[in-house]
Amino acid sequence: MPMKAVSRTAVAALLLVSSAVAARAEIVVGVVQSQTGPVSSIGLPYVRGTAAGQAYIGEVGGEKFKVIVLDDASDPSTAAKNTRKLIEEDKVDVIMGTAGAPATAALIAVASELKVPVISPTPVPGVPKVDDKPWAVSIPQNPRDMFGIIVDEMKVQNIKTVGFIGFSDAWGDLVYNMTKRAADPVGIEIVTNERYARSDTSVRAQVLKVTAAKPDAFLNGGSGTGGALPLQGLAERGFKGKLYGGPSLINPDFVRLVGSAGEGIVVAAGPIVVLDQLPDTHPTKAMGLKFREAYQKAHGELTKDIFAPYAFDCWLILADAAKRALPNAKPGTPEFRSAMRDAIYSTKELVGTHGIYNYAPESHVGTDRRALVLVQLQGGEWKLYK
Repeated sequence: MPMKAVSRTAVAALLLVSSAVAARAEIVVGVVQSQTGPVSSIGLPYVRGTAAGQAYIGEVGGEKFKVIVLDDASDPSTAAKNTRKLIEEDKVDVIMGTAGAPATAALIAVASELKVPVISPTPVPGVPKVDDKPWAVSIPQNPRDMFGIIVDEMKVQNIKTVGFIGFSDAWGDLVYNMTKRAADPVGIEIVTNERYARSDTSVRAQVLKVTAAKPDAFLNGGSGTGGALPLQGLAERGFKGKLYGGPSLINPDFVRLVGSAGEGIVVAAGPIVVLDQLPDTHPTKAMGLKFREAYQKAHGELTKDIFAPYAFDCWLILADAAKRALPNAKPGTPEFRSAMRDAIYSTKELVGTHGIYNYAPESHVGTDRRALVLVQLQGGEWKLYK
Protein backbone atom coordinates (compact mmCIF):
# COMPACT_ATOMS: atom_id res chain seq x y z
CA MET A 1 0.00 0.00 0.00
CA PRO A 2 1.41 3.43 -0.89
CA MET A 3 2.65 5.55 2.02
CA LYS A 4 0.10 8.27 1.33
CA ALA A 5 -2.73 5.76 1.52
CA VAL A 6 -1.43 4.43 4.83
CA SER A 7 -1.23 7.96 6.20
CA ARG A 8 -4.74 8.75 5.06
CA THR A 9 -6.07 5.54 6.60
CA ALA A 10 -4.31 6.20 9.89
CA VAL A 11 -5.59 9.77 10.03
CA ALA A 12 -9.14 8.62 9.24
CA ALA A 13 -8.96 6.01 12.00
CA LEU A 14 -7.69 8.58 14.47
CA LEU A 15 -10.49 10.95 13.51
CA LEU A 16 -13.07 8.21 14.05
CA VAL A 17 -11.64 7.40 17.49
CA SER A 18 -11.49 11.08 18.43
CA SER A 19 -15.05 11.58 17.26
CA ALA A 20 -16.28 8.65 19.35
CA VAL A 21 -14.49 9.92 22.46
CA ALA A 22 -15.85 13.43 21.96
CA ALA A 23 -19.36 12.06 21.49
CA ARG A 24 -19.19 10.07 24.73
CA ALA A 25 -17.79 13.08 26.53
CA GLU A 26 -21.36 14.35 26.81
CA ILE A 27 -22.76 14.12 30.33
CA VAL A 28 -25.46 11.44 30.40
CA VAL A 29 -28.25 11.98 32.92
CA GLY A 30 -30.57 9.10 33.77
CA VAL A 31 -34.03 10.17 34.90
CA VAL A 32 -36.38 7.66 36.54
CA GLN A 33 -39.83 9.14 37.04
CA SER A 34 -43.40 8.08 37.80
CA GLN A 35 -45.09 9.05 34.55
CA THR A 36 -47.94 6.58 35.12
CA GLY A 37 -49.57 5.14 38.24
CA PRO A 38 -50.80 6.76 41.47
CA VAL A 39 -47.79 9.08 41.90
CA SER A 40 -47.82 10.37 38.32
CA SER A 41 -49.43 13.66 39.40
CA ILE A 42 -46.04 14.37 40.99
CA GLY A 43 -43.80 12.50 38.57
CA LEU A 44 -45.04 14.21 35.41
CA PRO A 45 -44.30 17.71 36.76
CA TYR A 46 -40.84 16.43 37.76
CA VAL A 47 -40.22 15.41 34.14
CA ARG A 48 -41.37 18.83 32.90
CA GLY A 49 -39.16 20.57 35.46
CA THR A 50 -36.16 18.56 34.25
CA ALA A 51 -36.85 19.70 30.68
CA ALA A 52 -37.00 23.31 31.92
CA GLY A 53 -33.62 22.82 33.60
CA GLN A 54 -32.09 21.52 30.38
CA ALA A 55 -33.59 24.47 28.50
CA TYR A 56 -31.96 26.80 31.04
CA ILE A 57 -28.52 25.10 31.10
CA GLY A 58 -27.91 22.79 28.14
CA GLU A 59 -24.18 22.34 28.56
CA VAL A 60 -21.27 23.08 30.90
CA GLY A 61 -17.57 23.25 30.19
CA GLY A 62 -18.23 22.60 26.50
CA GLU A 63 -19.98 19.29 27.25
CA LYS A 64 -23.67 18.87 26.42
CA PHE A 65 -26.16 17.02 28.59
CA LYS A 66 -27.94 13.95 27.26
CA VAL A 67 -31.07 12.94 29.18
CA ILE A 68 -32.62 9.45 29.20
CA VAL A 69 -36.05 9.23 30.88
CA LEU A 70 -37.66 5.96 32.03
CA ASP A 71 -41.10 5.47 33.61
CA ASP A 72 -41.20 3.50 36.88
CA ALA A 73 -45.05 3.35 36.85
CA SER A 74 -45.04 4.48 40.53
CA ASP A 75 -43.57 1.10 41.51
CA PRO A 76 -40.45 0.81 43.74
CA SER A 77 -39.28 -2.44 42.13
CA THR A 78 -39.54 -0.91 38.66
CA ALA A 79 -37.66 2.17 39.89
CA ALA A 80 -34.84 -0.08 41.09
CA LYS A 81 -34.81 -2.07 37.82
CA ASN A 82 -34.77 1.08 35.68
CA THR A 83 -31.94 2.54 37.74
CA ARG A 84 -29.83 -0.57 37.23
CA LYS A 85 -30.54 -0.50 33.48
CA LEU A 86 -29.56 3.16 33.17
CA ILE A 87 -26.29 2.53 34.98
CA GLU A 88 -25.24 -0.82 33.56
CA GLU A 89 -26.54 -0.49 29.98
CA ASP A 90 -26.76 3.25 29.29
CA LYS A 91 -23.67 4.15 31.37
CA VAL A 92 -25.24 7.28 32.87
CA ASP A 93 -23.10 9.63 34.94
CA VAL A 94 -25.80 10.66 37.39
CA ILE A 95 -29.36 9.65 38.31
CA MET A 96 -32.30 11.98 39.00
CA GLY A 97 -35.53 10.58 40.46
CA THR A 98 -38.13 9.65 41.43
CA ALA A 99 -41.62 10.49 42.76
CA GLY A 100 -42.76 8.85 45.99
CA ALA A 101 -40.51 8.12 48.96
CA PRO A 102 -40.62 4.28 48.66
CA ALA A 103 -39.55 4.26 45.00
CA THR A 104 -36.91 6.89 45.69
CA ALA A 105 -35.43 4.80 48.49
CA ALA A 106 -35.29 1.79 46.15
CA LEU A 107 -33.61 3.86 43.43
CA ILE A 108 -31.03 5.26 45.84
CA ALA A 109 -30.17 1.80 47.16
CA VAL A 110 -29.26 0.55 43.68
CA ALA A 111 -27.40 3.69 42.59
CA SER A 112 -25.40 3.79 45.84
CA GLU A 113 -24.43 0.13 45.43
CA LEU A 114 -23.15 0.91 41.91
CA LYS A 115 -21.53 4.21 43.01
CA VAL A 116 -23.53 6.58 40.85
CA PRO A 117 -24.61 9.89 42.41
CA VAL A 118 -28.32 10.61 42.83
CA ILE A 119 -30.05 13.99 43.01
CA SER A 120 -33.57 13.37 44.27
CA PRO A 121 -36.53 15.77 43.92
CA THR A 122 -38.32 13.74 46.62
CA PRO A 123 -37.47 13.87 50.35
CA VAL A 124 -35.97 10.75 51.93
CA PRO A 125 -35.22 10.29 55.64
CA GLY A 126 -31.72 8.92 55.09
CA VAL A 127 -29.28 7.57 52.50
CA PRO A 128 -26.95 4.57 52.69
CA LYS A 129 -23.16 4.85 52.63
CA VAL A 130 -20.83 2.89 50.38
CA ASP A 131 -17.12 2.96 51.20
CA ASP A 132 -18.14 5.28 54.04
CA LYS A 133 -19.56 7.83 51.55
CA PRO A 134 -23.18 8.80 50.84
CA TRP A 135 -24.08 8.92 47.14
CA ALA A 136 -27.43 10.72 47.18
CA VAL A 137 -28.83 14.12 48.09
CA SER A 138 -32.43 15.33 48.19
CA ILE A 139 -33.67 18.71 47.05
CA PRO A 140 -36.86 19.32 49.08
CA GLN A 141 -36.77 21.26 52.29
CA ASN A 142 -35.54 19.47 55.37
CA PRO A 143 -38.57 17.58 56.76
CA ARG A 144 -37.53 18.77 60.21
CA ASP A 145 -38.03 22.35 59.01
CA MET A 146 -41.14 21.59 56.92
CA PHE A 147 -43.08 20.41 59.92
CA GLY A 148 -41.20 22.39 62.54
CA ILE A 149 -42.55 25.59 60.99
CA ILE A 150 -46.06 24.07 61.01
CA VAL A 151 -45.76 23.19 64.72
CA ASP A 152 -44.54 26.74 65.42
CA GLU A 153 -47.74 28.05 63.82
CA MET A 154 -49.86 25.57 65.78
CA LYS A 155 -48.29 26.89 68.95
CA VAL A 156 -49.10 30.47 67.95
CA GLN A 157 -52.72 29.37 67.40
CA ASN A 158 -52.80 27.74 70.87
CA ILE A 159 -53.50 24.28 69.44
CA LYS A 160 -53.15 21.48 71.98
CA THR A 161 -54.32 18.36 70.08
CA VAL A 162 -53.84 17.28 66.46
CA GLY A 163 -55.41 14.48 64.43
CA PHE A 164 -53.25 12.83 61.77
CA ILE A 165 -54.04 10.79 58.66
CA GLY A 166 -51.19 9.95 56.30
CA PHE A 167 -49.97 7.51 53.71
CA SER A 168 -48.99 4.05 54.94
CA ASP A 169 -45.48 4.41 53.54
CA ALA A 170 -42.21 6.26 54.06
CA TRP A 171 -43.79 9.67 53.35
CA GLY A 172 -46.52 9.15 55.94
CA ASP A 173 -43.88 8.02 58.45
CA LEU A 174 -41.75 11.08 57.69
CA VAL A 175 -44.61 13.54 58.21
CA TYR A 176 -45.76 11.90 61.43
CA ASN A 177 -42.30 11.44 62.96
CA MET A 178 -41.01 14.92 62.14
CA THR A 179 -44.18 16.58 63.42
CA LYS A 180 -44.18 14.54 66.63
CA ARG A 181 -40.52 15.36 67.21
CA ALA A 182 -41.35 19.08 67.06
CA ALA A 183 -44.72 18.86 68.84
CA ASP A 184 -43.80 16.82 71.92
CA PRO A 185 -41.44 19.40 73.47
CA VAL A 186 -44.03 22.19 73.19
CA GLY A 187 -46.93 20.18 74.64
CA ILE A 188 -48.89 19.54 71.44
CA GLU A 189 -50.32 16.00 71.35
CA ILE A 190 -50.94 14.04 68.16
CA VAL A 191 -54.01 12.05 69.15
CA THR A 192 -54.45 9.82 66.07
CA ASN A 193 -52.03 8.12 63.70
CA GLU A 194 -54.26 6.83 60.91
CA ARG A 195 -52.91 5.54 57.58
CA TYR A 196 -54.10 4.70 54.07
CA ALA A 197 -52.55 3.43 50.83
CA ARG A 198 -51.84 5.79 47.95
CA SER A 199 -54.21 3.76 45.78
CA ASP A 200 -57.14 3.86 48.26
CA THR A 201 -60.34 5.59 47.17
CA SER A 202 -61.86 6.04 50.64
CA VAL A 203 -60.58 6.93 54.12
CA ARG A 204 -63.95 6.87 55.88
CA ALA A 205 -62.81 4.68 58.79
CA GLN A 206 -59.73 6.84 59.40
CA VAL A 207 -61.79 10.04 59.31
CA LEU A 208 -64.25 8.62 61.86
CA LYS A 209 -61.40 7.97 64.28
CA VAL A 210 -60.10 11.52 63.87
CA THR A 211 -63.49 13.15 64.40
CA ALA A 212 -64.15 10.91 67.42
CA ALA A 213 -60.92 12.22 69.01
CA LYS A 214 -62.16 15.85 68.56
CA PRO A 215 -58.71 17.41 67.96
CA ASP A 216 -58.13 21.16 67.69
CA ALA A 217 -56.46 20.71 64.31
CA PHE A 218 -55.79 18.18 61.58
CA LEU A 219 -52.46 17.41 59.86
CA ASN A 220 -52.55 15.85 56.39
CA GLY A 221 -49.80 13.27 55.72
CA GLY A 222 -50.78 12.60 52.11
CA SER A 223 -49.52 14.10 48.87
CA GLY A 224 -50.73 15.00 45.40
CA THR A 225 -54.22 13.88 44.44
CA GLY A 226 -54.34 11.29 47.24
CA GLY A 227 -53.99 14.08 49.78
CA ALA A 228 -57.50 15.31 48.98
CA LEU A 229 -59.26 12.24 50.44
CA PRO A 230 -58.87 12.97 54.19
CA LEU A 231 -59.93 16.58 53.78
CA GLN A 232 -63.01 15.62 51.80
CA GLY A 233 -63.95 13.09 54.47
CA LEU A 234 -63.45 15.57 57.29
CA ALA A 235 -65.58 18.17 55.51
CA GLU A 236 -68.39 15.61 55.08
CA ARG A 237 -68.26 14.95 58.84
CA GLY A 238 -68.40 18.67 59.62
CA PHE A 239 -64.90 18.99 61.09
CA LYS A 240 -64.28 22.62 62.14
CA GLY A 241 -60.68 22.45 63.38
CA LYS A 242 -57.71 24.11 61.68
CA LEU A 243 -56.11 22.29 58.75
CA TYR A 244 -52.38 21.86 58.09
CA GLY A 245 -50.17 20.06 55.58
CA GLY A 246 -46.78 19.84 53.90
CA PRO A 247 -45.36 20.92 50.52
CA SER A 248 -46.51 17.70 48.86
CA LEU A 249 -50.06 19.13 48.69
CA ILE A 250 -49.05 22.01 46.43
CA ASN A 251 -50.41 20.52 43.23
CA PRO A 252 -53.05 21.75 40.75
CA ASP A 253 -54.78 18.36 40.75
CA PHE A 254 -54.97 18.41 44.55
CA VAL A 255 -56.54 21.88 44.50
CA ARG A 256 -59.02 20.82 41.83
CA LEU A 257 -60.04 17.63 43.62
CA VAL A 258 -60.17 18.93 47.18
CA GLY A 259 -62.41 21.87 46.30
CA SER A 260 -63.97 23.70 49.23
CA ALA A 261 -62.92 20.90 51.62
CA GLY A 262 -59.39 22.28 51.52
CA GLU A 263 -60.37 25.90 52.09
CA GLY A 264 -58.14 27.53 54.71
CA ILE A 265 -55.52 24.76 54.96
CA VAL A 266 -52.11 26.17 55.94
CA VAL A 267 -49.17 24.47 54.29
CA ALA A 268 -45.41 24.82 54.59
CA ALA A 269 -44.09 25.43 51.08
CA GLY A 270 -41.21 26.65 49.02
CA PRO A 271 -41.31 30.37 48.18
CA ILE A 272 -41.74 29.62 44.45
CA VAL A 273 -45.40 28.80 45.21
CA VAL A 274 -46.16 32.47 45.87
CA LEU A 275 -43.44 33.92 43.64
CA ASP A 276 -45.35 37.05 42.63
CA GLN A 277 -46.30 37.75 46.25
CA LEU A 278 -42.69 37.73 47.46
CA PRO A 279 -40.81 41.00 47.99
CA ASP A 280 -38.12 41.68 45.37
CA THR A 281 -35.52 41.33 48.14
CA HIS A 282 -36.38 37.68 48.78
CA PRO A 283 -33.22 35.62 48.09
CA THR A 284 -34.88 33.12 45.72
CA LYS A 285 -37.20 35.41 43.78
CA ALA A 286 -34.80 36.13 40.90
CA MET A 287 -34.18 32.42 40.29
CA GLY A 288 -37.90 31.75 40.49
CA LEU A 289 -38.42 34.20 37.63
CA LYS A 290 -35.66 32.46 35.63
CA PHE A 291 -37.40 29.12 36.20
CA ARG A 292 -40.62 30.61 34.87
CA GLU A 293 -38.85 31.77 31.70
CA ALA A 294 -37.14 28.40 31.21
CA TYR A 295 -40.40 26.48 31.72
CA GLN A 296 -42.13 28.72 29.19
CA LYS A 297 -39.28 28.07 26.73
CA ALA A 298 -39.45 24.30 27.23
CA HIS A 299 -43.23 23.85 27.25
CA GLY A 300 -44.83 26.97 25.79
CA GLU A 301 -46.85 27.56 28.96
CA LEU A 302 -46.50 28.40 32.63
CA THR A 303 -47.09 26.18 35.65
CA LYS A 304 -48.27 26.72 39.21
CA ASP A 305 -47.26 23.36 40.64
CA ILE A 306 -44.55 23.00 43.26
CA PHE A 307 -42.95 19.85 41.84
CA ALA A 308 -41.49 21.09 38.54
CA PRO A 309 -39.36 23.67 40.42
CA TYR A 310 -37.94 20.87 42.62
CA ALA A 311 -36.73 19.08 39.50
CA PHE A 312 -35.41 22.38 38.12
CA ASP A 313 -33.39 22.82 41.32
CA CYS A 314 -32.06 19.25 40.85
CA TRP A 315 -30.79 20.40 37.48
CA LEU A 316 -29.13 23.49 38.97
CA ILE A 317 -27.29 21.27 41.47
CA LEU A 318 -26.33 18.89 38.64
CA ALA A 319 -25.00 21.65 36.37
CA ASP A 320 -23.05 23.34 39.15
CA ALA A 321 -21.47 20.04 40.22
CA ALA A 322 -20.64 19.03 36.63
CA LYS A 323 -18.83 22.31 36.04
CA ARG A 324 -16.61 21.62 39.04
CA ALA A 325 -16.15 17.89 38.31
CA LEU A 326 -15.15 18.18 34.64
CA PRO A 327 -11.57 19.40 35.27
CA ASN A 328 -10.97 16.23 37.31
CA ALA A 329 -12.35 13.46 35.06
CA LYS A 330 -14.06 12.66 31.77
CA PRO A 331 -17.78 11.81 31.61
CA GLY A 332 -18.53 8.14 31.16
CA THR A 333 -15.94 6.99 33.68
CA PRO A 334 -16.10 5.84 37.32
CA GLU A 335 -13.74 8.71 38.12
CA PHE A 336 -16.26 11.24 36.80
CA ARG A 337 -19.08 9.68 38.80
CA SER A 338 -16.95 9.94 41.93
CA ALA A 339 -15.96 13.52 41.10
CA MET A 340 -19.65 14.37 40.60
CA ARG A 341 -20.50 12.89 43.99
CA ASP A 342 -17.78 14.95 45.65
CA ALA A 343 -18.86 18.11 43.83
CA ILE A 344 -22.52 17.64 44.73
CA TYR A 345 -21.65 17.22 48.39
CA SER A 346 -19.50 20.37 48.35
CA THR A 347 -22.29 22.60 46.96
CA LYS A 348 -22.26 25.94 48.78
CA GLU A 349 -24.90 28.72 48.81
CA LEU A 350 -26.38 27.72 45.46
CA VAL A 351 -29.59 29.69 44.92
CA GLY A 352 -32.54 27.72 43.57
CA THR A 353 -36.27 28.30 43.26
CA HIS A 354 -37.15 26.60 46.55
CA GLY A 355 -34.18 27.56 48.68
CA ILE A 356 -30.43 28.04 49.00
CA TYR A 357 -28.48 24.78 48.93
CA ASN A 358 -25.53 23.72 51.04
CA TYR A 359 -24.50 20.07 51.24
CA ALA A 360 -21.96 18.27 53.40
CA PRO A 361 -21.05 14.58 53.84
CA GLU A 362 -23.02 14.48 57.08
CA SER A 363 -26.17 15.99 55.53
CA HIS A 364 -28.00 14.87 52.37
CA VAL A 365 -30.53 17.72 52.84
CA GLY A 366 -29.27 21.07 51.62
CA THR A 367 -31.77 23.71 52.77
CA ASP A 368 -32.52 25.73 55.88
CA ARG A 369 -35.59 27.77 56.86
CA ARG A 370 -34.86 30.30 54.12
CA ALA A 371 -36.47 27.63 51.91
CA LEU A 372 -39.90 27.84 53.52
CA VAL A 373 -42.92 30.10 53.81
CA LEU A 374 -46.43 29.38 55.05
CA VAL A 375 -49.20 29.55 52.45
CA GLN A 376 -52.97 29.20 52.76
CA LEU A 377 -55.50 27.86 50.26
CA GLN A 378 -58.08 30.59 49.65
CA GLY A 379 -60.68 30.30 46.90
CA GLY A 380 -58.63 27.75 45.00
CA GLU A 381 -55.43 29.81 45.11
CA TRP A 382 -52.37 29.63 47.35
CA LYS A 383 -51.81 32.88 49.22
CA LEU A 384 -48.79 33.95 51.25
CA TYR A 385 -49.77 33.46 54.88
CA LYS A 386 -46.52 34.39 56.63
